[in-house]
Amino acid sequence: MHNAIIHRRSLRLRGYDYSTAGAYFVTICAQDRACVFGDVADDAMVLNDAGQMVAALWAGIPARFPKVEIDRFVVMPNHLHGILFLPDTEDAGATMPDKGATTRVAPTSESVGAPLVGAPMAHVRLGDIVGAFKSLTTVAYIDGVNSNGWPEFRGRLWQRNYYEHIIRDEPALNRIRRYVEENPARWDLDEENPQKAMP
Repeated sequence: MHNAIIHRRSLRLRGYDYSTAGAYFVTICAQDRACVFGDVADDAMVLNDAGQMVAALWAGIPARFPKVEIDRFVVMPNHLHGILFLPDTEDAGATMPDKGATTRVAPTSESVGAPLVGAPMAHVRLGDIVGAFKSLTTVAYIDGVNSNGWPEFRGRLWQRNYYEHIIRDEPALNRIRRYVEENPARWDLDEENPQKAMP
């Protein structure tokens, strides 16, 4: 095995303002696809204590980022899918962005110093929210390892980046909602499933 230099390249949409009001579909994966948040049984997700912690902190995002709204989300054995609405800075209501729909990998700041309390909405970006979520869950998971014997993780709890998709319109929003809801039933075929059934 040899050492290789990995050049990381941002796949964010060039010039797009990620504090823009709109709907975003986010996927955050555990490092090494480690299944540390529970199991799927009978096409339903059964969260363990760590998974319940992750779900609670995702549900708590609006308390830290006022006016940000969460929509459908699911915590899977080794990843999370969720829909977030970023509001207009002048209004609590969220609107769809007028940019085309895109899907890419977005980098995050994962320092423990990432914003934990809502900053002015003009300055809150999707990456701020995901970075704070990753930091909070990592700290809570480490506490679970030390206090409750949760399985340890290698290096970091979450992969460095996350996947995000700008939701363009209501039909797309409804399709993604169905995808999120049906995700546990599709676990056997999920690309993130280390035990994925072979065709």
